[in-house]
Amino acid sequence: MGELKVEKLVGSPNKAPYIRQLLNDIEALEYMLKHNLFEKAPIRIGAEQEFCLVNKSWEPSRAAMEILKEINDEHFTSELALYNLEINLDPAQLKGDCFSKMHEELNRLLDKAKKAAKKHGAKVLLSGILPTIEARHLDLSFMTPAKRYAVLNDAIKELRKHDIELHIKGVDEVNLRHDSILYEGCNTSFQSHLQIDPADFRDSYNWAQAIAGPILSVCANSPLLMGRELWAETRIALFTQSIDTRASTFILNHRDSRVNFGNDWVRGSLVDFFKDSIIGFRSLITADFESDSLDELGKGSIPKLKALGLHNGTVYKWNRPCYGVGNGKPHIRIENRYMPAGPSVQDEMANMMFWVGVMRGRPHAFKEIHTKMDFKDAKGNFFNAARYGLAAQFYWNGALYTSQELLLDVFLPMAYKGLYAMDVAPKDVEHYLSIIENRVRTQCGSRWTVNALRSLMKKHKTPDALKVLTATMYKRQQKGYPVDAWQLPRGDEAVFTLEKKVVGECMITRTITAQENDSAALVLKMMQWKNIHHVPILDGHLKLVGLLSWSDVQNFLEHPEKGDQRVADMMKKNLITATPEMQMTEAKALMTSKKINCLPVVTGQQLLGILTSNDF
Repeated sequence: MGELKVEKLVGSPNKAPYIRQLLNDIEALEYMLKHNLFEKAPIRIGAEQEFCLVNKSWEPSRAAMEILKEINDEHFTSELALYNLEINLDPAQLKGDCFSKMHEELNRLLDKAKKAAKKHGAKVLLSGILPTIEARHLDLSFMTPAKRYAVLNDAIKELRKHDIELHIKGVDEVNLRHDSILYEGCNTSFQSHLQIDPADFRDSYNWAQAIAGPILSVCANSPLLMGRELWAETRIALFTQSIDTRASTFILNHRDSRVNFGNDWVRGSLVDFFKDSIIGFRSLITADFESDSLDELGKGSIPKLKALGLHNGTVYKWNRPCYGVGNGKPHIRIENRYMPAGPSVQDEMANMMFWVGVMRGRPHAFKEIHTKMDFKDAKGNFFNAARYGLAAQFYWNGALYTSQELLLDVFLPMAYKGLYAMDVAPKDVEHYLSIIENRVRTQCGSRWTVNALRSLMKKHKTPDALKVLTATMYKRQQKGYPVDAWQLPRGDEAVFTLEKKVVGECMITRTITAQENDSAALVLKMMQWKNIHHVPILDGHLKLVGLLSWSDVQNFLEHPEKGDQRVADMMKKNLITATPEMQMTEAKALMTSKKINCLPVVTGQQLLGILTSNDF
């Protein structure tokens, strides 16, 4: 999509030419398959590295475009959010030391990004979801100012007709609404590509689906969103909901999300797969096309199928078939989209090798797996892995396995066999697959992150804990060790002074509130029972309208007859409030000058939390 000047398809005068081009692309694809024009050998691999940019406070940086310009390298491209960039690695033939060479290339390009980022006060971080992302970082001002992102945002909102709804429940829960697709920008991944034989598309793609759950379980690295512990790989739920064009209705919705695992095994050809995609998902965007794919074929050249690529680029299968042209020859590859970025480059390369090895090591007994395994077991395995990581259990080959049993006893031997069959250097195979084995036996990135945050929360408030966690992740990544060797944070990896903090970082968000028509006696007794000194009062629309304080409790204890009143008759109504962006030094001065011990924190009249003198 980045190659073309795109526009919304709905209402566009280019809609008819786009549809004609899309249909011609399908016909051209059928022709190339029928006449055996696709490259089958050598087999190549490739990867895309998405990464986060953080500022000196370990929060998302807006400097992506400046850094991209500074880098000035065609391997790099922008992403949806201004705190993300992407590296496209060069394709490599699957043989010899291809993985270690790709590792070297990735390190070289990341070093280039780090040097450019440093000039703009930023750092490069690998994380499936950046721990310090908050709702304020999802404002449209954080969207990359490229037309294609605005067009995609408008197209999805127009099709959905409602705000984006986000509801993920794990250990904690996130339940939010948003007016753009910027939740998608919270996700960063290490997308791996493997070239396949188009004639074997059905079996190769179904095998990729079957192994996805166990592979994901050992790669999980994104357990947090906005300080909440959710899924082991929260990206799976977050990405699905962030660009969902289906709004909630009173009618049971049978349509799939644009981000999906699928509902059944593939039973037809590659062309059938793309036809089903066109049937199941409306095209969102179009562009000007320089040439017609059928005309190009007629002239003896291989078309790029740009209309089909535009459509396929807005349907986000976790295993996504991709068409490409290299050295004048068309090829098909499977793009693995579920593996997260990080925790280290070593971990990412190990994840990729493990997946490629299992893909190539498919035993003959699992040929035509769609006849031997229930698809719902494959799909259930995938979502179990997303929720529980290495704590998941899987149904495989008619038996129930723990993730450790399945990975160590079945998948790792399979990966070794597949890689050796492709003449991958034994030194590389043993190095990277030993990282997978060590991780299975110890901890994945998701578990390290959870344990690290819990240890930090014993001494820090959540915002500070998340910053120290992010700083620790950065410092561990610089050392290059895989995550199984990472120690928990000491707690001093980042130090913050009051002068650098804002109210939103220090306020109490889990507050007990009451409503204006509640019984004063009940609310005041609740304050006494819990030794709460301040209770914000909300109206029927949940807007802040008043405040009860400890002086009201003492007054009630001395005059219990006043408990018959409503809260509204007793509360303070002329409130002094703060915003989450207010500097803590300013809030402290305000509380001192007004001789108060509590500041409700609001956006408009919506209560976000409270700040008390204890928080200083």
